[in-house]
Amino acid sequence: MVSVLIVNDQSLQRLGLRMLLAGEPDLTVVGAAAGGAEAVRMSAALRPDVVLLDGRLSDPEGMETIRRIAQRARLSPVPAPVPALANTSAGTGEAPPRVLVLTSAGHEEYASAALRAGAGGFLLKDATPDELTAAIRVVAAGDAVITPGLTHALIDAVRQQRTPRPLSRVVALDALTERERDVLVAVASGWSNAEIAARLCIAPTTVKSHVSHILAKIGARARVQAVAFAYESGLVRPAA
Repeated sequence: MVSVLIVNDQSLQRLGLRMLLAGEPDLTVVGAAAGGAEAVRMSAALRPDVVLLDGRLSDPEGMETIRRIAQRARLSPVPAPVPALANTSAGTGEAPPRVLVLTSAGHEEYASAALRAGAGGFLLKDATPDELTAAIRVVAAGDAVITPGLTHALIDAVRQQRTPRPLSRVVALDALTERERDVLVAVASGWSNAEIAARLCIAPTTVKSHVSHILAKIGARARVQAVAFAYESGLVRPAA
């Protein structure tokens, strides 16, 4: 059972999302918050698997909310759960919740920053109910959900950046093996695991293992974050 915390400042939308998710046998809504501060408190108390956040990505509070939800579970003790809403299916609560952001088109630059803050995925607000429930399941499993159009826009935004490479990026890059660098370059080029396996003459399971090791070494939680890292570290050069 995947537990979900809904964060939306519109009461009707909170109700609609709750009713939608209640119809899914493997999803359960453990709470609903109207704002960022409330979302952080409820996330720490309820330990949901996924926080479904209505994105106000141009608002600094929204970015801080993502950061605190994604990181607080590692930094703070767990408060006593709220009895009526406590999540009994979240397991040990060791891992922080995964944040799935519902966003509007045209917010690519904010989405890039949100990924760095710890967001695990993005879905456009015009997504269908089936797309939303599928995305929640994917994010809960630890994978990333990024709509194709937003993925290309994010990669383009990273390519256009001309900021100096932080020392931490250089150090993390040095930790990668030669094969891991090859795989990361392929990931940054937009190849799927199957395509990487075919081009590098290795098994798809080996590619998946390499990607997992890369994410761990560079401190990333999502594949798109690895793409950003590849450009920011200088492993992949921006197009002219």
